[in-house]
Amino acid sequence: MHVSDDSPLVRNGKTIVLAHDHGLEHGPKQFDGVEERLDPTEVFEMATHDAVTALAVGKGLTETYYPSYDDEVNLLAKLNGGSDLWMGEPYAPQNWSVDYAAELGADAVGYTVYPGVNDEPRMFEDFRPVQERARDHDLPIAMWSYPRGQAIKEHRSRDVIAYAARIGLELGGDFVKVKYPRSPEAMAHAVDAAGDTGVLLSGGSKTSDREFLELVERCLDAGVSGLAVGRNVWQRAEPYDILDKLEAVVFEDASADDVL
Repeated sequence: MHVSDDSPLVRNGKTIVLAHDHGLEHGPKQFDGVEERLDPTEVFEMATHDAVTALAVGKGLTETYYPSYDDEVNLLAKLNGGSDLWMGEPYAPQNWSVDYAAELGADAVGYTVYPGVNDEPRMFEDFRPVQERARDHDLPIAMWSYPRGQAIKEHRSRDVIAYAARIGLELGGDFVKVKYPRSPEAMAHAVDAAGDTGVLLSGGSKTSDREFLELVERCLDAGVSGLAVGRNVWQRAEPYDILDKLEAVVFEDASADDVL
């Protein structure tokens, strides 16, 4: 499966995932200065914005909050993840099933792998039944492909990010989320490496409006299918303003200069 233009995850050929798995992955410290966003309702409300084609959240938030938003928000069920409290090499255990995500109304599923870590073979094997069961449910699959591990000296090098994108294709993802490899040319190489799998830019840590929107514009020009963004939206004092700007840049071909 590759995601068609009539999918609810796609608008004008592009995708914006609002990611909100940070409470598990990074903890409450991510909400410093925006403590009101510790209430997930705040972010579910943001996900009703027209710019957002899917909201990525885990099991607990889906069970508790999604029933109130299932008519307004497309759910990308993030099926695995780990905490910052773990001190070993990264590993993201699965904590709910594709079947349960489908039962709760998921429109897609997401799964993290860490190529290059000691547990890479285990993570690839963990992904296999998730990918195949998602196919049974006709659910698109977004892979978070984040190279890690002691053997990788530069996690954002051109070749490493291209490899991360290629792994998304090789293991059967419909989207692959990767970090920015520090140049548009390197991002274009990653897009080429991913073939027909759509590449999503990882939004990363909060930056200024200009820095963020110019990065999005460069990556769109390099051929990405969109982005998965969390902190660069919900950590802002005015999240709806940046969503308005993202909508124009991603879906309406506006430049960063046009909207700033």
